[in-house]
Amino acid sequence: MTPEAFIARWKDNALTERAGAQAHFDDLCDLLGVAKPRDPEHYCFERGAKKSGGGDGWADVWKRGCFGWENKKPGRDLKAALKQLTDYALELENPPLLVVSDRERIEIHTAFTGYPDEPRLIHLADIGQPENLQILRWVFTDPEKLKPTKSLAAITEDAAGKFGSLAEALRERGNPPDQVAHFLTQCLFCMFAEDENLLPRGIFTSLLDKAVDIERATNRIAALFQAMQTGGDYGDAEIRWFNGGLFETVAVPQLMLSDLVTLRAAAHMDWRAIDPSIFGTLFERGLNPKKRSQLGAHYTDPATIMKLVEPVIIRPLMAEWATHRDSIRKLLDKSKKQGDKAYKDANAEFHQFLERLKNYRVLDAACGSGNFLYVALKTLKDIERRVNTEAEQLGLQRQIGIECGPANVLGIELDPYAAELARVTVWIGEIQWMLQNGYPVSDKPILKPLHNIENRDALLNADGTEAQWPKTDAIIGNPPFLGGSKKSGELGKTYFDALNKVYDKDVPGGADLVCYWFDKGRKQILAGDALATGLVSTNSIRGGSNRKVLDAIVSDMVIFDAWADEPWVNDGAAVRVSLVCFGMAGSATRHADVAQTPLRDDSLLPHAGQPISYLDGRSVARINSDLVSTDDVDLTSATRLLENSKTAYLGMKKGGAFDIAKELALAWMTQPNPNGIPNSEVIKPWVNGTDIVKGLQGKWIVDFGNEMPESSASLFEAPFQHVVQHVKPERLLNNREIRRRYWWRFSEPMPAIRSAISDLEHVIVTPRVSKHRIFSWRSSKIIPDDGVGLIARADDTTFGILHSRFHELWSLRMCTWLGVGNDPRYTPTTCFETFPFPAHLTPKDTSGWRGVIPADCLMKAVAEKISAAAEKLNSLREAWLNPPEWVEWVITPEEEKAGFPKRPVAKPGHEADVKKRTLTNLYNARPAWLDMAHKELDAAVAEAYGWMDYTPEMSDEEILRRLLALNLERSAKN
Repeated sequence: MTPEAFIARWKDNALTERAGAQAHFDDLCDLLGVAKPRDPEHYCFERGAKKSGGGDGWADVWKRGCFGWENKKPGRDLKAALKQLTDYALELENPPLLVVSDRERIEIHTAFTGYPDEPRLIHLADIGQPENLQILRWVFTDPEKLKPTKSLAAITEDAAGKFGSLAEALRERGNPPDQVAHFLTQCLFCMFAEDENLLPRGIFTSLLDKAVDIERATNRIAALFQAMQTGGDYGDAEIRWFNGGLFETVAVPQLMLSDLVTLRAAAHMDWRAIDPSIFGTLFERGLNPKKRSQLGAHYTDPATIMKLVEPVIIRPLMAEWATHRDSIRKLLDKSKKQGDKAYKDANAEFHQFLERLKNYRVLDAACGSGNFLYVALKTLKDIERRVNTEAEQLGLQRQIGIECGPANVLGIELDPYAAELARVTVWIGEIQWMLQNGYPVSDKPILKPLHNIENRDALLNADGTEAQWPKTDAIIGNPPFLGGSKKSGELGKTYFDALNKVYDKDVPGGADLVCYWFDKGRKQILAGDALATGLVSTNSIRGGSNRKVLDAIVSDMVIFDAWADEPWVNDGAAVRVSLVCFGMAGSATRHADVAQTPLRDDSLLPHAGQPISYLDGRSVARINSDLVSTDDVDLTSATRLLENSKTAYLGMKKGGAFDIAKELALAWMTQPNPNGIPNSEVIKPWVNGTDIVKGLQGKWIVDFGNEMPESSASLFEAPFQHVVQHVKPERLLNNREIRRRYWWRFSEPMPAIRSAISDLEHVIVTPRVSKHRIFSWRSSKIIPDDGVGLIARADDTTFGILHSRFHELWSLRMCTWLGVGNDPRYTPTTCFETFPFPAHLTPKDTSGWRGVIPADCLMKAVAEKISAAAEKLNSLREAWLNPPEWVEWVITPEEEKAGFPKRPVAKPGHEADVKKRTLTNLYNARPAWLDMAHKELDAAVAEAYGWMDYTPEMSDEEILRRLLALNLERSAKN
């Protein structure tokens, strides 16, 4: 068929909507040279079942992966047709294109996830134009060709960048940051409102386009904002009532023409395409001077947020609806006609669930700029729309509008910038959803006050008492992370002490700040003020003092969904987190027929109504507090053993720039002091985690011990002067009085370590955070940094046990985790003090061993095997790290006199070779000789345990099961 013939046939065609729809479509297929809809599974007319309440299914035409198509009679409202397709998009498998036509015109709407709708309109008279024929062919054959070039995220990033630059310029000229942020927030909302026709089309853009006089433009902007307060006239235009608090204060900062140019460029963007799921984060970075540096950094995408929203909100609500839907279906099966008792009962049950949705509340008690709140709001509105669709399919009349809205989401946020943006995020998200889904925006006012998003502290009141959270159904969010050791410094001593006073029974003082939100969530559930909680946390919540809040949670309720180790973006930085969802046992219940498009495979589900849990996306019987399934060995019951005490330590915390270069240290050793004592008494080799895995970095440190008075320290002239210059100014500002008073000493000089190693020639060290659990020997003369774990033992037997597969497995399950690389963090209390050493070879037994195993050792023979295997492993490693062909060992007379160890130095020409010889590189490669040396060591340690059935093929879980049994046996005897 030619375009001319097609136009002639369908111009002013009198056929009815029903009679003409399929004939028109078949002719269009002939015109385009594409197949006609004849396959009910992939491409057909009348996709979907007939609706019991009347109507013809979900779409007039449907092609899988391409489009849903709805036809109307010429002159009819195509918006209604588009709304029908939108309502049934889920049932149509979310096609990328939604097409509506009245035979006189064809509108093609893009519906690609994460991209804006870029509609194309083709009139009948223009259908023969080559570009229009190509577009229509792509609808049938290659819809990706019609995908918008810019994603919603890219458009939002672009807009945030423009506003960020403008905010910085305004602040640099002395405008108060809060005034700048509020003004620009008002501007961006105006740009959005005019593009969505909530303001007269182009009114704000036109104001900026015509602005040539700063004072006049300022006055006009202020006048428009004031009109939006209550509604009224602005020039010849009538302005609707917006209010909501956003325009309550009008204070335009001092502007320049360059500012108006930037605003003008931003106004000409399509603000309908702003993505609310990331809007708040990106604009907060631009408007908040404290977060300006994060512009352009990564952000958390909504799909990741859904890993909490799905189990905490969607899953239980859809389980509830599935139960109601089953009951409604049974009632309607009994109904003989619309309006009888069975029909009325079914309708009442439907509206009962709608009322449940209307009153459902979600709290984010650290809501930031509102990303989680928007995703929750959108989720509730999507659920309500879906429930209406399914009720209509059953034979009921769907409700006229959508009642879930901003009142459903509650927030608490300390930062006023973020709190205001959270409100704007929710407002924009609400308006976008309603318009995109064909519903009218609520009016009088357009922006309902959002007092439910509060600007306050979520943990403490101003008087230091515990802050209260409102009663809600679900709690979600991404609370702030702040390690226990940093809390006091970041929060201030007064706030830190108040936290400890209020929460001391439930949250250890050394726990991460995020743990307080977990504790509050648990208490809300126990009090009946919430049903379930889903929070993001640092992944170190699985161990150490942090885990105590999860211990309390699994004691009182269940963790029903968790992702133990996930990538995340926190304040623009890539981090590793744990996602934890918890509630009473019923929170884990999921109906067997909940979702047509579940987040996870429903084939994993047990019987309907049976509580289940998900860990990392797989169904498990139960999740332990270390975020390991009970299908695995539950090491959370392991306890610290007395025989392991006073042996393992973390190194010393400097609390200032005490470290010095090797060359400076060696020079100081030759300088005299008034007291006649060499500087080698107070300068020593310094070892951190990097030194252990990558070789000595040549750093030394000034160490005045834990008792030396200032008067004595001053007699070591050069070291003391260094500390006066580089340490004292910082330490005098420290918020802890003891650190200010003794500024010349380390902030944590660790007298216990000094005492434990005082009579040892060498000690065992391990990097606190490392990809591989590596142990190494170091002279007892070194000073270990707090990034080092130190074991105060000097025997190869202990060294061998620690370097065995058995201790490595134990430590990897008992450790915490850190950093983007998710490296395990070794902690003396959980990794070492809980580990059950072989009988008679515990740290208590080996105390005092010095190379030779005592004759009275009950395990002497096997201890010697372990010692020999350990010595062999270490010798082989040392020969690889520092081959004599490439390395020589040096020491100055002053070092030797002080008892310091020799230092390896690369021979000329071999510097690059030696630099590559690191323990990290060695264990990454794990050559055959290293693997065999470890297996020989493992066999000797297994013999010490009496595991004569041990082979390298023994499973990790079996080893952990046996070790746990030993731990519990010994714990019972203590």
